[in-house]
Amino acid sequence: MSDQNIGKPVPRKEGRAKVTGAARYVDDLAVPGMLYGVTVRSHVARGRISEIIFGDRIPWDEFTVVTARDIPGANAVALILNDQPYLADRIVNHAEEPILLLAHEDKYLLEEARRAVRVEIEPLPAVFSIEDSLAKKEIVWGEDNVFKSFLVEKGNVDEVWDSPGLVVVEGVYATGAQEQLYIETNGVIATASREEGVVVQGSMQCPYYVHKALVKLFDLPEDKVRVIQTETGGGFGGKEEYPSMIAGHAALLAWKSGRPVKMIYDRAEDMTATTKRHPSRTRHRTAVTRAGQLLGMEIDFVIDGGAYATLSAVVLSRGTIHAAGPYNCPNVRIRSRAVATNAPPHGAFRGFGAPQSIFALERHLDKVAAAVGLAPEELRRRNFISRGETTATGQVIREEVDMGALLDRAFELSDYHAKRERFSRENVGNKIKRGIGFASFMHGAGFTGSGEKYLQSVVGCEATAEGRVRVLAASTEIGQGTNTIFAQIAADALGLDYERVEVVRPDTASVPNSGPTVASRTCMIVGKLVESAALQLKQTLAGAGLLQEPYTAEEFERACREYIEKNGALKSFSQYRQPEGVEWDDEHYRGDAYGAYAWAVYVAEVSVDTLTYEARVEDFVAVQEVGRVIHPVLAAGQIEGGVAQGVGWTLYESVVWAGGRMANGQMTNYIIPTSADIPPIRVHFFENPYAGGPAGAKGIGELPMDGPAPAILNAVEHATGVRFDSVPLTPEAIMEALEGEAVKA
Repeated sequence: MSDQNIGKPVPRKEGRAKVTGAARYVDDLAVPGMLYGVTVRSHVARGRISEIIFGDRIPWDEFTVVTARDIPGANAVALILNDQPYLADRIVNHAEEPILLLAHEDKYLLEEARRAVRVEIEPLPAVFSIEDSLAKKEIVWGEDNVFKSFLVEKGNVDEVWDSPGLVVVEGVYATGAQEQLYIETNGVIATASREEGVVVQGSMQCPYYVHKALVKLFDLPEDKVRVIQTETGGGFGGKEEYPSMIAGHAALLAWKSGRPVKMIYDRAEDMTATTKRHPSRTRHRTAVTRAGQLLGMEIDFVIDGGAYATLSAVVLSRGTIHAAGPYNCPNVRIRSRAVATNAPPHGAFRGFGAPQSIFALERHLDKVAAAVGLAPEELRRRNFISRGETTATGQVIREEVDMGALLDRAFELSDYHAKRERFSRENVGNKIKRGIGFASFMHGAGFTGSGEKYLQSVVGCEATAEGRVRVLAASTEIGQGTNTIFAQIAADALGLDYERVEVVRPDTASVPNSGPTVASRTCMIVGKLVESAALQLKQTLAGAGLLQEPYTAEEFERACREYIEKNGALKSFSQYRQPEGVEWDDEHYRGDAYGAYAWAVYVAEVSVDTLTYEARVEDFVAVQEVGRVIHPVLAAGQIEGGVAQGVGWTLYESVVWAGGRMANGQMTNYIIPTSADIPPIRVHFFENPYAGGPAGAKGIGELPMDGPAPAILNAVEHATGVRFDSVPLTPEAIMEALEGEAVKA
């Protein structure tokens, strides 16, 4: 492989089209004869539908109306447990649950019609909190409200607690929901008929997820369903599973009306009706020697899945595996559960469960350090995992890991020790308190355990007679740079100029299933398949006697042309094969959870105004080892963006629930950080190439979501001397705690 593109900030493939406005998003598109579609939703969290009343003064004969009775196939979104209906039939289980669909060519009359439909619902008792769900206050799902549970055990925790000379530290930690708030809301255009099948184009992360769901919804052969990703304005996990719902709705309206249907959510509907980050509650009980050696960790991790299972099982899985962090502890027990409540289903969001469990761990370890009289960094240094040691699942770390070096570099860049001492001294008597804190953590790349083995992703490369190369993959460009890094990887594998490679738009009719664009897998897993497919293309030409190393672009073009003239299409495909030595036991949840981990230390500097009770992040340092960096600008952008989202989750973004409904579902009252609220973010990469990734790269996208919350709250504790163990940490929460401390004093 040559190295003329990887590691360089080449221009983004789609950059020009986006900057000039030439890029067309789904709401820029129109189809002749198109109708507009809307959804009529439940106004209660749980209840029994008694009647649907269509109001007066609306010409209902002009409308297409779809209910559950019109569904030709299965009334369930095909995902994991298939428990979520496309349209409620008799029972509703969350506010904003879809009940009825309407379509009309006049979008303004359509809105009047939506408001004219009255759904009479007899309320049933509902559950709105993790604690009430666990207590089985009402059974709202299955037999016990539990979607999924896991148990991870290493060593024997039960024998640890009575050992002499130990310090036992306990704590409870909580995190709230978070809205993805991508720039572009959910939207699709669908055409459908029994003769022609179903075609959906729209804003999404995972075209083959949507394809699978539509096949089941319409009871059609796979070749009768086609899904095309349009230009997508961000996803962050929020367009992983939810597009299957809106795509199904638009296609049902198209199926019944016989005309194309466009559905575009406005911001309020997108915020109140779609998935969010799972709220969580974590209990820690830790045994540590007075010298600071971790001996036992017992962790109870629970997430709120909302009304239906969606992806809660796999979010729980990742959160469970990351709950014990990058530490070598001989005895660990992690129990975890995803439970049902009557909130709209929670789903995928950057980090996928790990930010919740890592937040709890990194806050707790500062508490453990204080209990044994050690500095937070010293406790961690004494317990950092190293090569040859095992994680909580028993995975032996085979790669070189130097968390101490990451910590040293992060402290050097942030001037951590000097600031910690100075802030402690200067805070006395000042209304503005300053603090500095850090978090150390890791994040696994790719599907957990045997997930990639079962998925068996496929990627293709095709050469043209002009010597250009097309990458064929279902991985989507959603702003993170997929098209650019795939082109870099393929170009270097073939020894070609970057401009000679294009990445084909994901379309289930023309690209193979390379799996979803999730789980920090796009670069490491799918990118490796791109590399392999490109190398196979070169080997095909060499095997035909048409190409010999070294070669020029002109020689490659001539070889392609001669091959195609003689043999037809020049394509190669690469399918995922699990690396040797990787073993995972799904039943006992033990073994190699991930092929590789990215490792990081983040440092946050904060100020807390004791007059207004506002906390601000003043400076942020992010140091990480992510294998080889494919594109330095895009990689730094991923870190900066993830940190910004982490700052929002920690200090600003409070989802206010009222009867299971998001009460602040507008950008005027759901507060997110602006550019004025985001500090300078200094990003530093350590490079330690990983053999299983393209040119040595690992996953990167989710990692930066994991560290900001605990680093910021550790810094706030340093500034105020008060512990805060839940996020979001709003001014109200700070006021209540600081005024309580003042009363005690």
